[in-house]
Order: sequence, then structure tokens, then C-alpha cells
Amino acid sequence: MFSVSFLLSLGGYFKLSEVLPLLQAKYLAQIIVMGAQVVGRAFARALQQEFAASQAAAQARNHSAQQSAAASSITGMSLQEAQQILNISTLDPEEIQKKYEHLFKVNDKSVGGSFYLQSKVVRAKERLEEELSIQTPEEKQQKTET
Repeated sequence: MFSVSFLLSLGGYFKLSEVLPLLQAKYLAQIIVMGAQVVGRAFARALQQEFAASQAAAQARNHSAQQSAAASSITGMSLQEAQQILNISTLDPEEIQKKYEHLFKVNDKSVGGSFYLQSKVVRAKERLEEELSIQTPEEKQQKTET
């Protein structure tokens, strides 16, 4: 591209009305390119920050998630399934025990219940107790506060 002084020095050869649109187009193109660079850099930086935050959160959850997955494979029951069987939404030991006792008695074979359902209730209680033992003290405190 030509410098402004060079283009203005050509004023004797060209009319100013012919040189001015060239200058305007040049500056407009420069502004567009610089703006795109600024937006591109900001987007890349935001992407890097989001990726770093995502990695940090994944590492924080990784330890307890691995233990929870191991407990699911050992007991053969997921946490959600255990919660559904005992009809609970939070991991409160008292609520778990209360629901367990009720469902265990209701499904007792001597009162016409199902041994299969009774064993599911026992496995659900075991799975929930395993999850309670995995939780960190901070998570337990957060669960009781909510």
C-alpha cells in the first residue's frame, strides 16, 4: 500500500477526489482487519479460560466420581436407581433408614410381600450407604444445609 504523503504528492497527477476514496478504503480495510483481530484474540482467550475452568472442575469431581462409579459396579445399582427404590431425593441417613424399614416390612414374605422387592430395598440401602461413605465432609455439610 502507498503512504498518505506519497498519495498526496501525486496530487499534481491525480485529482484529490480520485485519491480520497482510495485513502478511505484503505483506512476502512485497516479498521476492519484490526477489529477482527481484536475480536479473534478475545474469543481465543475466553475459550482458553473456559477450557481451563472445565479441566479444573473435572479434576475436582474426578476422585469422588470414580469411587461412585466403582460403587455402582460393585452393588450393581446406580445411585439414581437406589434413590428411586427408596423414594428419596436427598442422601439423609435418617430418611434412608426410615424408608428402608418401612419398605422392608411391607415387602416381608410373611405378610404376602415379595422377596425380590425386599432384596432390592436392601441393595438400595447398601448403595446409598456406600455413597454416603464416599462423600467428603464438605459435600455432607452442603447436603444437610439445603
